[in-house]
Amino acid sequence: MLNVSIIGAGYVADLYLRSFALYPDIRINGVYDIDTARRDAFCDYWKLTPIASMQALFEATDAQGIILNLTNPHAHYDVSRACLEAGHHVYSEKPLAMQMDQAHELTRLAETKGLRIASAPCSLLSETAQTLWAAVREDVAGKIRLVYAEMDDDFIPQAPYKKWTSDSGAPWPYADEFRVGCTVEHAGYYLAWLLPMFGPVRTVVAASANLADKEIPAEECAPDFSIGALFFESGVVARLTCSILAPHDHELQIIGDKGVISIDECWKNDTPVKYRKRFTLRRRLMQAPFAKKLRLPKGETHAKLGRKGAAAMNFALGPVEMLEAIRDARPCRMSPDLALHINEVTLALQNAGETAGAVQMQTRFAPVAPMAWAEKLA
Repeated sequence: MLNVSIIGAGYVADLYLRSFALYPDIRINGVYDIDTARRDAFCDYWKLTPIASMQALFEATDAQGIILNLTNPHAHYDVSRACLEAGHHVYSEKPLAMQMDQAHELTRLAETKGLRIASAPCSLLSETAQTLWAAVREDVAGKIRLVYAEMDDDFIPQAPYKKWTSDSGAPWPYADEFRVGCTVEHAGYYLAWLLPMFGPVRTVVAASANLADKEIPAEECAPDFSIGALFFESGVVARLTCSILAPHDHELQIIGDKGVISIDECWKNDTPVKYRKRFTLRRRLMQAPFAKKLRLPKGETHAKLGRKGAAAMNFALGPVEMLEAIRDARPCRMSPDLALHINEVTLALQNAGETAGAVQMQTRFAPVAPMAWAEKLA
C-alpha cells in the first residue's frame, strides 16, 4: 500500500484529503501541525491519526512513502529541508521555496541523498491539460506562435473571504495569501502546463504592482497584479496575467497557424478542450463559428472530483504520480528541475515591479513524458 504523511493541517489540507478519498490504496500515516487544535480538528474530521512531533512523523513514514508539506509558503523551505535531512521524499505545496537560492538548495539536497522532491500544482496530469498537450503535439492548430493565459480571480479585497472555511473548519488564511501574492499562488497553474508543452523559458519580460493593498487588512502585501511575456526557447511566446482585481477569467488560448485551441477554466480537470479553425471567406479572415471538441481515446484517464467551492481539481494527482514513480523506480513527471523552472519564472513575474525589464532564466529542465493514456487524440 502507498503511504503518505502530512505536515500542515490548514485550509489546503482539506483539498488534498478530499482528493485522497478517491484512492483506497493510499494510506495516510498521520498528520502533524504546530497548531495542535487545528491538527486535532482536521484529524477528527477525516478520521486520521494526530502525530505529536515532526520527529514522530518521520518515524511513521517508511522509505517508499512521501511527506506532504502543506505548511505556510514561507515555511516550505525549512520544513522540506528537515524532511529531506531525515531521509524522506517530499511533495510540497507551491511554491517550492520563496527564494531561488533556497529552491536550489532543496533540489541539491534531494539529489545528494537520492531522494525525490516535487512541487504543486499537479494539474498538468489532468485530462484537460493532457488533451491540450496532445493537440499541440499533433499540430491540430498548426505551428504554435502565441499563447494567452489568464489567471484573474475577481476583486478579492471586496469578497467575504473572512467567512471562507474548509471542510474541517480551517479559515481561509487571507493574511498569508495576500502576503504571498496571487502570482506565486496561481501562476503555476498555467506554467505547469505550458513549460512541458513548449519547453524552457529563455526570457521573462514582466511588470507587477500593488493596486489595492490599502484595502487589505494585512501587514504585508505582495503584488495583486502581474503581467509577463514569456519567451520560450522553442520560439513560442506566451502572455500570462495574474490578478485578484480583474473579473474572474481563467481562459487559455493557444494560437497557431491554422486556428485556436482553447479552454475556459483551468481549475476543473475535465474542462472541454475546443478548437476553432481559421479560414477565409471572400475577403474576410474568420474563425469557425462552432468549436470542435477535442477528446482523448475512450478509456480510463484519472479519478475525478466533483465540483465543490472554487475548483474541481484532484490535488492527489501529483502525490500519486510521485508514489508510483518511487514504487516503479522511474523518473517522476513532476521533476525537481521542472519545479525549479516554475519557481524561477514565477518569482520573475511577481518581483518585476515597474523596472525589472527582461530577466534571463538560469534554470532548465528535461522533456516531460505525457501520461500513457494521453499519447494521442481520439
